[in-house]
Amino acid sequence: MGARIVLVARDQARGQVALARIRACSPRDAHRIHFADLSRLAEMKRVGTEIAAAESRIDVLINNAGALFSSRRVTDDGLERTFATNHVAYFVLTHYLRERLIASAPARVVNTASNAHKGATLDFDDLQSAKGYRGFQVYSRSKLCNILYTRELARELSGTGVTANSLHPGFVATRFGDQSGGLLSYGVRLAKGVFAISPEKGADTLVYLASSPELATASGGYFVKCRPVTPSKEALDDATAKRLWSETAKLARME
Repeated sequence: MGARIVLVARDQARGQVALARIRACSPRDAHRIHFADLSRLAEMKRVGTEIAAAESRIDVLINNAGALFSSRRVTDDGLERTFATNHVAYFVLTHYLRERLIASAPARVVNTASNAHKGATLDFDDLQSAKGYRGFQVYSRSKLCNILYTRELARELSGTGVTANSLHPGFVATRFGDQSGGLLSYGVRLAKGVFAISPEKGADTLVYLASSPELATASGGYFVKCRPVTPSKEALDDATAKRLWSETAKLARME
């Protein structure tokens, strides 16, 4: 489609392979890659600063990093890994690139969420899941955070020419979940062999949100199979969305 891609990757070897594939598809564009561990606040902020300095404009920001862990671990910042990677990284990176997006308007933010958010609730007294950790339940909460954050971001960006929408890509046959550990990894791999769709198919809604002229002004929506759908009632709670924004800003030391 002629887009120039700027990637963020954690693993240098796999990142370079991905960059080479993109360059093979579109050799005339100066695609770039930055490396960062998006579970760590310092890395989120560093790579956000680097990209903002390197890029004069950003037409579309796609937050797609995600992980699922069978056991609870806390980062050096005191954040549970799933919450840090799946939610806080979206918040921080978007904050650091916000001015570039606004200067490039019309622009878009696309956040990968999941239908796994259904049934999840947020406990603001236990955002780090210290009580009775269960891997998939914690993942589901992080996906609820994605939708709540996207809706609040859309309100924050109202009038700037920058839109924000989230999506469920489907159950996709990528490496997602392979390193979760324990029975969770085994279960995810087994399910992918039976139910998962291809990465190309899984990208359909993401690409639609990033590029479709039909969505030039659509903002705050949640999309499945390229159509807007209504998420859970918990995901539609404006007060929860505002509180999550405030709590995340404090945890990310953005205030």
